[in-house]
Amino acid sequence: MNPHLDKLQPYPFEKLRQLFAKAAPNADYSAISLGMGEPKHPTPPFIQQALIDNINGLASYPTTIGSEALRGAICGWLERRYGIPALNPATQVLPVNGSREALFALAQTVVDPAAKALVVSPNPFYQIYEGAAYLAGAEPYFVNSDPARNFGCDYDSIPASVWERVQLLFLCSPGNPTGAVLSLTDWENLFALSERYNFIIAADECYSEIYHGDEPPLGALQAAHMLGLSTVERPYARLVVFSSLSKRSNVPGMRSGFVAGDADVLKKFLLYRTYHGGAMSPSVQAASVAAWNDETHVEANRAQYRAKFAAITPLLQQVMDVALPDAGFYLWADVSRTGLSDTEFAQRLYAEYNVTVLPGSYLAREAHGVNPGRNRIRMALVAEAEEGLEAAHRIVQFCKNLSK
Repeated sequence: MNPHLDKLQPYPFEKLRQLFAKAAPNADYSAISLGMGEPKHPTPPFIQQALIDNINGLASYPTTIGSEALRGAICGWLERRYGIPALNPATQVLPVNGSREALFALAQTVVDPAAKALVVSPNPFYQIYEGAAYLAGAEPYFVNSDPARNFGCDYDSIPASVWERVQLLFLCSPGNPTGAVLSLTDWENLFALSERYNFIIAADECYSEIYHGDEPPLGALQAAHMLGLSTVERPYARLVVFSSLSKRSNVPGMRSGFVAGDADVLKKFLLYRTYHGGAMSPSVQAASVAAWNDETHVEANRAQYRAKFAAITPLLQQVMDVALPDAGFYLWADVSRTGLSDTEFAQRLYAEYNVTVLPGSYLAREAHGVNPGRNRIRMALVAEAEEGLEAAHRIVQFCKNLSK
């Protein structure tokens, strides 16, 4: 057996299952889950129809590189969304079966395990980053998010002795679970570090289209272009960006996303994926073309999230420290004033009001003397508005009863 498998921790939802095994939910309430970040808004009918209309694609083996139509649609979306020059669809874009598998696979492609490599990850984080590092033969190095920096990571705190071993840096902007978005200054700093220490940046941007302000989140390719770093010799050097239709278009079951950026990296990634078997169904590719070419459904989806956050966030602010995030569909709340830890809060809320939230400590690791998720909970506002409001009212009642 691969010895690195023994380094993997249980997934957060397995930890949650074990926590809830000690508590029976109150049968007086229907179950409401804010635990998993799975979009619950209906899939747009035109995407469903595109899948049906191209169901004969099941009769053909897909190519790993994907169809010209899909790669062209992705390049067109990137150009429109971020105002960047058109990417080369033949060399700078690859369709992937959701960003999750691609994030994992990239580490297997770019990490040299013989070099005692480090992989930098934000903390808290999407657990795939950690697993990808371990199974590539590297070690994760966690950089804690800081509430005083709008939950940004202080990369300047990493010593040179660490940077010299870094081969890959994962980041998520907008962040999971914090919703934080990197600024242009943040990107400038990271690009300088990447150039100095020759590591690859893997930018996870799967929440980019759910935002609560007037300005859409800054993207990595966009930042590189704005900073003049997309050189003719090697456009988007050492930078690869991951995105997905799951949140944007409410199609998590399609497992459709893309990787874009440095053509040299993508050439090796395509080789890896050819052997790994990472090819997307032609039927899903056709439906994905329809989704990437339409923005109307994305705007409607974003409006639903904005309405939910506007209604729910003020309610929860009565009983816990929580603020509207920059983007994404999570609330990252500090429950310290309830007197309960994050795990106690989640367990009792489930037992007494049948509402599921995810303890923040399950999404982070003890690093540099602290677990930055401790005493926080993540709430995924993915359900329809009525159910989300009901969950918020129950949480408020639960917290108020604690103080009696």
